[in-house]
Amino acid sequence: MDAIALLREDHKLLRKLSKELAESTERAVETRKKLLKRLEAELTAHTTIEEELFYPAILDATDDVEDRRMVAEGIEEHRAADAKVIPDLHKTDPPTIEYTGHLKMLKDYLFHHPKEEEMFPKVRELIGRKELQELGEKMLARKKELMGEIA
Repeated sequence: MDAIALLREDHKLLRKLSKELAESTERAVETRKKLLKRLEAELTAHTTIEEELFYPAILDATDDVEDRRMVAEGIEEHRAADAKVIPDLHKTDPPTIEYTGHLKMLKDYLFHHPKEEEMFPKVRELIGRKELQELGEKMLARKKELMGEIA
């Protein structure tokens, strides 16, 4: 699997989990806790492989200011989710309307961020097929390592 296919697969899973979480009711406390734990683990692994492997590969392949800006924005969006959205969920009681509001923010983030990030057609031009395959293999191995640490 190449790097872009792996990231698209991750984005699809993260959107699915966030949708399930956002659609859960205030009464589904255990479901919310379980889904948040899974989503947080997947999101942490995903953002880590992007920041450790994918983004540096883009930066190595381009001098274009817009490409570099997109990478910087992606990193900042990751930090916003890690520093604000996820902690807010942990601090809020799952059966409350406030929790539901935080879930909406997380879902909005997970539907917005991948759309911005999916500059993949340009990445395919910058990084060759063989390199994307090798990068994808490294990213998948790192993700499996991270998921093992998180679980």
